[in-house]
Amino acid sequence: MNVTGDVLTVDAVTGDKPLPRAFEQLPAETPIAMPVQDFGGRPPMIARRRFNIDLWARRLLVVLLALLPAAMAAHEMRRSIGLDGISAWEGVYLALFIPLFAWIAFGFATALIGFLLLTVGKGRAVTPHALTPATALAGKTAILLPVCNEDFLGVLGRLSIMERSLAQVMGGERFEFFILSDSNADNGETERRAYLEMRESFSRPVHYRRRALNIGRKPGNIAEWVERFGSGYDYMVVLDADSVMSGQTMARLAADMERHPQVGLIQTVPTVVGAATLFARWQQFASRLFGPISAAGMIWWAGSEGMFWGHNAIVRVKAFAQSCGLPELPGRAPFGGHIMSHDMIEAALLRRRGWDVHMVSAEDSFEEFPPAMPDLFTRDRRWCQGNIQHVPLFIKIAGLHPVSRFQLLVGASAYCTSPLWLALMLVVLGGALAGVWPPSAVLPSGGLLAVTATLLFGPKLLAMIWALIDPARRIGFGGAARMTRGVFADIALSILMAPVAMLTQTINLFGILMGRKSNWNGQTRDRDGMGLGSAIWLFKWHILLGIGLTAMAVQAGGLGWITPVVAGLLLAPVLAALTARKDLGRRAEQSGLFVVADPWWRTQSYRPLRFRWPSGDERRMGPFAANDE
Repeated sequence: MNVTGDVLTVDAVTGDKPLPRAFEQLPAETPIAMPVQDFGGRPPMIARRRFNIDLWARRLLVVLLALLPAAMAAHEMRRSIGLDGISAWEGVYLALFIPLFAWIAFGFATALIGFLLLTVGKGRAVTPHALTPATALAGKTAILLPVCNEDFLGVLGRLSIMERSLAQVMGGERFEFFILSDSNADNGETERRAYLEMRESFSRPVHYRRRALNIGRKPGNIAEWVERFGSGYDYMVVLDADSVMSGQTMARLAADMERHPQVGLIQTVPTVVGAATLFARWQQFASRLFGPISAAGMIWWAGSEGMFWGHNAIVRVKAFAQSCGLPELPGRAPFGGHIMSHDMIEAALLRRRGWDVHMVSAEDSFEEFPPAMPDLFTRDRRWCQGNIQHVPLFIKIAGLHPVSRFQLLVGASAYCTSPLWLALMLVVLGGALAGVWPPSAVLPSGGLLAVTATLLFGPKLLAMIWALIDPARRIGFGGAARMTRGVFADIALSILMAPVAMLTQTINLFGILMGRKSNWNGQTRDRDGMGLGSAIWLFKWHILLGIGLTAMAVQAGGLGWITPVVAGLLLAPVLAALTARKDLGRRAEQSGLFVVADPWWRTQSYRPLRFRWPSGDERRMGPFAANDE
């Protein structure tokens, strides 16, 4: 039975204020309770897990691999600047340098382990619950697509690709789609018309609902569906509006959940697809080439304490309803209000009740990337506020697994490294201007500099070696020569972008701590260029910092080591404006730069659907319609 039409809701506070009508076409409700969790108390666990000495040995190995080079670096720097005692300037320098060195060493250690697993181990030990061939499915799975003021025809295009892919999979009839909209009234009307026009073209149920009142953003959107329909479905595949996942992978995930009843969530590691601008093509190449080895290493040491990224994952509905009702936090932003980066908290809450949370690699799980640097930094600011909100929570929530606490801390501290890098540079230059030292006295020696470069760029080199020795992957990146050219271009662009990201994250962090909240509106998924004047205004603080660092370095005795940082800051507007262009993205593709293998739907007969408006205008709905015209 379907429930169709306009629904008039009532304001939850006044009890009588009518809210805008929302359209929905849904099956009969099958409610399930989703109680708000008490963070101060320890909930009962579904099962006690034995101490896994193998898994903890893995984690100890990663920590040792990170601490060993950090300890060597600390010893080397202590020898060079601390032979006659540690001054205040030198103490501050070491307090900044050592944890930052350990941070990059941790990333290298994770990538090194992932490289060994994918080459020597052939990926067999990446996760105990690797995707296995799908069998007949007993449970029902809902595929949830939350949208908020998106290009809805693009959403339907991606849905059509997944729907037709499921039709080719045994057990595909056990899946239903739910489009869960939080769009405004104008976009909601566009969605309603497009949905009603296209719903008959799908071979399986595709339901639609637009909430009249957007409460709690995406987690509130998902929670509302769970409370209304959760008992009618065993699992839910949670996607984003820009996600695509093959039917085969979704069926395998559901089969894996059925075989392992203690698993509450399996997160796939999505890769980037649908890039059109030069910036997005660059990031797509980096994601496809460099991402898998770091992901494999993280999967290896995380084990049953994996993470949730809020999309491209399958969740056991009963476990989610039982464990993940999120309270509204007391106080003002950034630490109060609705929990923003809800996904990591939800993974931690599942593990708190004893449910396993795993991560797996999947070749056909995709997402889009922001088309330009400003769009990336806008999204990154929202993530920064959400992750900073975790700082009190990783202490406050009782009963969390130690690895869950570590992951919440790491997620928050990732945004603290940028101001620490900036502070380190200012300490070096400030100490030189104050006559405490010449810059050469506190900069890493030749040997330590080589180690630092290895830790920074080693993961890229390892990923390149892995691709070179695998013929299929090598061909997917256009061959050895084109892949190598892409890696060198990536390194050059990354060097320029790193100081831009450093200052942007620093500004965002301090703005958030001062109470300036982020807006969580629909994301910018399509762009073609930006004016240089707008870019100069947007990156004005980067230019001023670049000028200031240049002046300090010249007074301290020369630019030298600070040149790449200054170049990135001064060229930020040019870099942002050029990389935001689609024509340069097309030229890169035509010249063989940043080549990646086509996704599965471009190698099969998935013709885009077409939608005709009543006015007669027609537009095709490809999986990434904005880039497929």
